[in-house]
Amino acid sequence: MIYVHIPFCRSFCTYCDFYSEVASRCSKAEEARKQESLFEEYAEAVAAEALVRASEIRKDVNTLYIGGGTPSVLPLSALRRIVDALRSVAGDCPYEEFTVEVNPEDIVEKGHAYVEGLLEMGVDRVSMGVQSFDDGILRFMNRRHDAGTARRAYNILEDSGVENISIDLIFGLPQLSDDVWRETLDKALGISLRGMLPRHISSYQLSVEPGSALARLVERGEWSEASDELCERQYGMLCEALGKAGYHHYEISNFAQPGFEARHNSAYWRHVPYVGLGPGAHSYAVTGLPDEDFRPHGIPAGTRGLPVRKWNAADVEAYVRAACSGDFAAVEESEVLTGEQLALERIMLGLRTSRGVDASFLRSHASAEALEKALAAGNLVELSSSDGLSDTDAHAGLQASGDMVIRIPESRFFISDSIISDIV
Repeated sequence: MIYVHIPFCRSFCTYCDFYSEVASRCSKAEEARKQESLFEEYAEAVAAEALVRASEIRKDVNTLYIGGGTPSVLPLSALRRIVDALRSVAGDCPYEEFTVEVNPEDIVEKGHAYVEGLLEMGVDRVSMGVQSFDDGILRFMNRRHDAGTARRAYNILEDSGVENISIDLIFGLPQLSDDVWRETLDKALGISLRGMLPRHISSYQLSVEPGSALARLVERGEWSEASDELCERQYGMLCEALGKAGYHHYEISNFAQPGFEARHNSAYWRHVPYVGLGPGAHSYAVTGLPDEDFRPHGIPAGTRGLPVRKWNAADVEAYVRAACSGDFAAVEESEVLTGEQLALERIMLGLRTSRGVDASFLRSHASAEALEKALAAGNLVELSSSDGLSDTDAHAGLQASGDMVIRIPESRFFISDSIISDIV
């Protein structure tokens, strides 16, 4: 698994706290050339990091995710340089899933040729940040597109041959009425001019992240979060609408047509090791574990050593300097995870999904009293691992073992944080 962070955006969304630098659209030719040079320089830096970390990038790596930021800000030449560098390290085998995040306005501006260029370099899944079909809410979020642009962008993706399209939506704003949210869901399901449903929909409750513009609005008393009652009601509307449309609700915020669950993100939730490239990107590597009991999915039996999480400093300039000197250690930090941390992460990540967590593992690491109380209250259910097994899980080799798993039922997904905190 490889994640590449593209730390550039044309503007910052009100709610976002991901690391990114503004790369405004240039009106003067000289400024445009400088920006193009910056993008190419950044691509070379990522290529250099991939080469330095070649030993971490397994030859059988099966997914590539280019996110951000806004990857669609980059020209095809810069994206192609990154992809070519990764193939030179990991081999030229096709990825089982190759996702690129895009913004609607970039797709409309760059058109079919840009999308076809993405497909030519191997992209087979596009994730587009729609967020809303209400222009007033989009302006509040400081999104650069309107509802019409989102629909046109989706149609360009379809017309260009992208068969696996995911869209993002946001709910839980105080100014988002139930009627507008219901209309938003209807428009999302009807976005295709060909009458096909999006393969995948991710929908998130708006949250106030430290350091975001939204957090500053709250601090100044200029905006207040939506009530829990409104958020829970709109989440219920989301689950009901997408359930009726045939989507598999495989993670708290993610819905897919059966067989189109995101392989890359699903691997995160299974605790599979991954390599993150770029400033602000995180990686998770396992050279082995001292205790078999804490072994996450995907770690070969018999390995020895320590599980490590590391990350690059969120600083483009420092990152590019590190690439020039070949000393990426200057921008890298890391921590060794304990067995207790691994167990907690495995529980927290697993209970976010429809797969749940192995029952025996959960009973070994959770409060027995709190666990039984949650089961009795219906906040958790215990069932065979074969129930609810998705095509993606099966493809990843996670065949039903007949063992028992414990998971949070969809009807309680909204309060999952409190359920998890109660048992661990």
